[in-house]
Amino acid sequence: MNIEALLSSSIDGLMLGFIYGLAAMGLTLIFGVMRVINLAHGPMIALGMFSIYLISTRLGTNPYLTLLAVLVLGLLLGLVMYFVAVHRVINGPELTPILATFSVNLIIIGLGTVAFSTTPRSLTVDLGGLRSGNVSILWTRAVAVLIAMAVTAGLYLFLYRTRLGKSIRAVANNRAAAELMGINTTGVLALSFGLGIMLAMVSGALIATLFPFTILAGGTYELKSFVIVVLGGLGYPAGALAGGLILGLLEGVLTVLPFMQVSWVPVIEYIVFVLILLVRPTGLFGKA
Repeated sequence: MNIEALLSSSIDGLMLGFIYGLAAMGLTLIFGVMRVINLAHGPMIALGMFSIYLISTRLGTNPYLTLLAVLVLGLLLGLVMYFVAVHRVINGPELTPILATFSVNLIIIGLGTVAFSTTPRSLTVDLGGLRSGNVSILWTRAVAVLIAMAVTAGLYLFLYRTRLGKSIRAVANNRAAAELMGINTTGVLALSFGLGIMLAMVSGALIATLFPFTILAGGTYELKSFVIVVLGGLGYPAGALAGGLILGLLEGVLTVLPFMQVSWVPVIEYIVFVLILLVRPTGLFGKA
């Protein structure tokens, strides 16, 4: 096995891991605060892809500046989705909110397929790269990593340094006690859901700067997000980032093994998913 090829693939995998982690943070944030598994996570990632594509191509804006619009759009869309689909059923049986988000999943996929078909789209973003021997780093991936890290840092500053962020953590810890302390739990839940959708759409937008995509592409990254949150611990955003790095590195290493076909990489990921569930259901970084 070529060591330089392994090093290059591992670096690529770690870079993608930051974006995977960002996507998974949206999923785990919603669950951590609301105890709701968002099955519309994949379509929201796809909407992020198409948002940056349509705004950039129609208005001629720089894709990276367009991310600001995607941030705002994701937050607003999450707020609307919460009040339309989730708010009325959040205190119902556990399966009801899951079915509500799954309904949104089907609606978005159906409408998106009609509007955009399943023809692959792609953004033309070429920033060059850095090469040393057979090891190369694309600047598009490096920029995507920096943006993912900036968004993650911003989220943590918001959650731990602002009053509203502390309210979100209080509701996540004990919703009933937070209500008794005068916290508007409805508003906090809506904001948390909006932040989760925002993270999903931003990660989708970053993926769109790297790879071609269709309206169905979000499903693949939704499955990766589930693997990551199980790795890191469902409900723990920091664990999601660490899980993303682990999954990205695993993908990078597996793709260059001489005896491993690329088509087997997702299979290995799901085997890891099942093993973690069996051995440590709370995840590698979750509280036992």
